[in-house]
Amino acid sequence: MADVAQDPQRHAQAGGQGGATGAREVPTEDEVTEAIIQASRAMVAIAVRSLGNGGEEVTLPQYRTLVVLTYGKRRLADLAEALAVSPSTATRMCDRLVRKGLITRSRDEIDRREVNLEVTAAGRRVVADVIERRRAEVRSVLEGIPVEARRQLVNSLYVLAAAAGQSPEPHWSPGWHE
Repeated sequence: MADVAQDPQRHAQAGGQGGATGAREVPTEDEVTEAIIQASRAMVAIAVRSLGNGGEEVTLPQYRTLVVLTYGKRRLADLAEALAVSPSTATRMCDRLVRKGLITRSRDEIDRREVNLEVTAAGRRVVADVIERRRAEVRSVLEGIPVEARRQLVNSLYVLAAAAGQSPEPHWSPGWHE
């Protein structure tokens, strides 16, 4: 397992056969855990870089807020619920996004106590730009993966996502499923 962490490229080129695990042996739980952690670190790094390399920097929670709002206007309470945060946390986040011109805030016409939030054109551009930067970086990573290993990779990622209880979420998917 240690040699995998030190040289994951060599491990991948060897078809995942390294250390004590032979070609036909089932990898140990520790080997699988380490591989998932290594891959998740790489994906988190890609996600973070995609947020900061554009004209308008946003944090991951701010980005998720923008993504949720790309599906239409929401009440503040509904946004907080969708993001699994308290209304006060959602309010502070929205204050920052309003100051940046990425969302607008308006009073509900029927119930003036309610606040509606809507993404602006600038906010939509931020979401589209982040998605494009993320796709470009993932494509460049893909260049380092042998073509013959890609089907297995795709299948493994779907198995991992299903095991983790992840199904395609509309709040994270604009532009990913075309």
